[in-house]
Amino acid sequence: MNMDIDLNSDLGESFGTWRLGDDAAVLKLVTSANVACGFHAGDPRTLLSTCERAVAAGVVIGAQVGYRDLPGFGRRFIDYESADLVADLLYQLGALEGLARVSGGRVRYVKPHGALYNTIVHHEEQAAAVIEAVVRFDPGLPVLGLPGSVFLQAAEEAGLRTVAEAFVDRAYTPAGTLVSRREPGAVLHDPDEVAERMVRLVTRGEIVAVDGSVVNVRADSLCVHGDSPGAVDMAGSVRRALADVGVTISPFVGDGGADGGAGR
Repeated sequence: MNMDIDLNSDLGESFGTWRLGDDAAVLKLVTSANVACGFHAGDPRTLLSTCERAVAAGVVIGAQVGYRDLPGFGRRFIDYESADLVADLLYQLGALEGLARVSGGRVRYVKPHGALYNTIVHHEEQAAAVIEAVVRFDPGLPVLGLPGSVFLQAAEEAGLRTVAEAFVDRAYTPAGTLVSRREPGAVLHDPDEVAERMVRLVTRGEIVAVDGSVVNVRADSLCVHGDSPGAVDMAGSVRRALADVGVTISPFVGDGGADGGAGR
């Protein structure tokens, strides 16, 4: 049984006058913020504001890097050449690090977004490109990914700290991967249901898949998508339910300050 777990959320995804999610409310509930880097979502002012709010709330800042796909919200596969993907990821990391630093914080970990996240579960070439970008930028940064993925295995072999992640508001296949958003029932919305699922996952290491089978899932961090309807209610429900069974919500890295180390 895990006695402590991180709770993260994808934030900073508004763009200009288009508002997405309630970042201010979510930041009161989570311990880590996966902040968009401008390629799949987020304009510079939004990203700066999100970093400032995260620092004020004591929430750890992570870079959520993704495909250059604003119209598709980063949820469409792009067949990159490796060098292009590495450069795009370094560009995003550098941009968010600058915004985080002037906010009094820093980028403390990396989490791929959307289609990139799902692609590198199996795609060795793109997984290697993500790893190369992180190693070249800062090999001390942990990376988040799906348990059992090619990405986490290769990242560990490259000497990166890996953090296994589970999803509060997503359905799972019998293979332990996420159900495609194109399929009905892929996104969950009921706060009580997701809280019950997360208690079972954290305390017993298992989750019920869409076909009713039980899948073993190990996780060091739980994600609630900031753009999901009811994200605030779901995050709050999960926090309360885990606290009721003695699980502490805490970041998988230290405090969010500019000078903190990468270890717990």
